Amino acid sequence: MTTIATDLALQMERVSKIYSVGDAQVVALDHVDLTVDADEIIALVGPSGSGKTTLCSIAGGLLTPTDGSVIVGGQDISRYSPKQLTRFRRESVGFVFQTVNLVPFLTARENLLVVDEIGPRTGRRARDRADQLLDELGLTDRSSNLPAQLSGGERQRVAIGRALMNEPDLVLFDEPTSALDTQLGDQVVNLIRHEMKSRGTAAIIVTHDDRITHYADRVARIVDGRISDPGARDD
Repeated sequence: MTTIATDLALQMERVSKIYSVGDAQVVALDHVDLTVDADEIIALVGPSGSGKTTLCSIAGGLLTPTDGSVIVGGQDISRYSPKQLTRFRRESVGFVFQTVNLVPFLTARENLLVVDEIGPRTGRRARDRADQLLDELGLTDRSSNLPAQLSGGERQRVAIGRALMNEPDLVLFDEPTSALDTQLGDQVVNLIRHEMKSRGTAAIIVTHDDRITHYADRVARIVDGRISDPGARDD
């Protein structure tokens, strides 16, 4: 029986994900155990096809596990219905994708506000939250710009702000520095660490970038769908 630890942002116990491909079965995750503390930043490292994206997709409620339990912020989402998962994603988790995925015809401010159009905040509360995040991210003077008018680093900052709009328990980052040069990459990773730590928000960062591992509290390594090294916590 799974014990829910309320001081953890994420608790995965013996999580497996198996796909059927014709007559064969492909094991994407194989009995993974992973916990993330409430304000911990984990770098998830592994080769292509190792299961990194699958793990994060399950943690974020984009996929359901074949077996095992997944608890995020005290919610056991393992057997949530599609409707429950939609609400969970809207209210409890944030995503920053590799391609940023900003809406190209919306301004930086509008890209943040669109998160809460169907969320818990509306009207003035949502606008105040967006303006607060833009200010903290150093984007107040760029709030009316479209994504095409922003630099790569600025677009990443908007994406981080969008992920934080719903005050999530966990933020999932997919290769956030892959399209950035060394200087901008360092700035973005510094920003991620500052924003997560200042809010006490947990994060998993999927990466091949050694720069990120230096900013993480812990490095977890995944190979062939298994966590081969969960890293050591600093006590």
